[in-house]
Amino acid sequence: MHFSLLAVHDKSRTGIIETSRGKIHTPAFMPVGTQGTVKAMSSEELKEMGAEIILSNTYHLYLRPGHEVIRQMGGLHSFIHWDRPILTDSGGFQVFSLSSLRKIREEGVEFRSHIDGSLHLLGPEKAMEIQALLGSDIAMAFDECTPYPAEYDYAVSSLELTTRWAARCKEYMRQHAASFGLRPGEQALFGIVQGGMYRDLRKRSLEELAGIGFDGYAAGGLSVGEPKEEMYGIIEYLAPLMPPDRPRYLMGVGDLRDVLVAVEHGFDMFDCVMPTRNARNGTLFTSRGRISIKRTEYKSDPAPLDPDCDCAACRNYSRAYLRHLFLSKEILSMRLNTLHNLHFYLCFFRKMREAIESGSFRHFKSHWEGVFEQGD
Repeated sequence: MHFSLLAVHDKSRTGIIETSRGKIHTPAFMPVGTQGTVKAMSSEELKEMGAEIILSNTYHLYLRPGHEVIRQMGGLHSFIHWDRPILTDSGGFQVFSLSSLRKIREEGVEFRSHIDGSLHLLGPEKAMEIQALLGSDIAMAFDECTPYPAEYDYAVSSLELTTRWAARCKEYMRQHAASFGLRPGEQALFGIVQGGMYRDLRKRSLEELAGIGFDGYAAGGLSVGEPKEEMYGIIEYLAPLMPPDRPRYLMGVGDLRDVLVAVEHGFDMFDCVMPTRNARNGTLFTSRGRISIKRTEYKSDPAPLDPDCDCAACRNYSRAYLRHLFLSKEILSMRLNTLHNLHFYLCFFRKMREAIESGSFRHFKSHWEGVFEQGD
């Protein structure tokens, strides 16, 4: 993997991540394909709307169908028919979400499957093995996602554990990457900065990870219930400390208002289920703000969902029809709504890159902040 900057405007920046399976233009949005599929979308549709990279989840694919099955099917790209880059998370966030079903120890996290209750141990080495066998282009180091709120002493111990685990992840891949058939540089490894809402701990975590050395750096443990002001404070503090020659990934943050703040301070990569989950719930993003398609006012509305959008849903169907599909619980509703929301997100990121490169990001941010205040 190679990362190069194209343009910098104040602190916001555009760049290109080059992988063996293609280029990723940053700032980039990664549609979330938790279980090997971006819900309701085919790989062909994702390509047509311009997705350059998707995210898949180690925890879910490990439990079902199993990483060995996927390996036998030629790896994750072959299994899901996607020949562009894939980022896999380490599974840490999902495991730590199972608060009543897991135990943390130095070796890793012991947990019970949410599917059948079977007992598993997921640690740094296992997380790396799974991601290597999946064959993702970018793998994430195994970390402890510090909860919110967290006492200072707990955040310290969590940070220290994350650092030790990160070192083990890198060492495991140094020793074993070739045995998994990975060529040098074929699978990038990103470290994850923790430290809760404590700035000194965030700085310490980043310094320790940079000392180990990773291909990119992510900010984890944000958008986990903290007030926006606290999240923005960490974003503003952390971004300029991160190595400028490596991609900066803000994990799990996808509210476009938050994205604007993060990009303003220099973050490059984002993922979130917001566009797909909201689509299934009937909340749609438009150039005029959010629309709740179930509202009565759209019952006889012949207008397209967003007159400024050229996705298939907006080109071919009325708001009245989309409302009818949603209220009738038709499968097509989920597909068209998801197609539109993802198309909107990917176009938003493309326009944001153009604004940075033309030196007009401040105007872009101000305009969209006004738009996001509108809507149903």
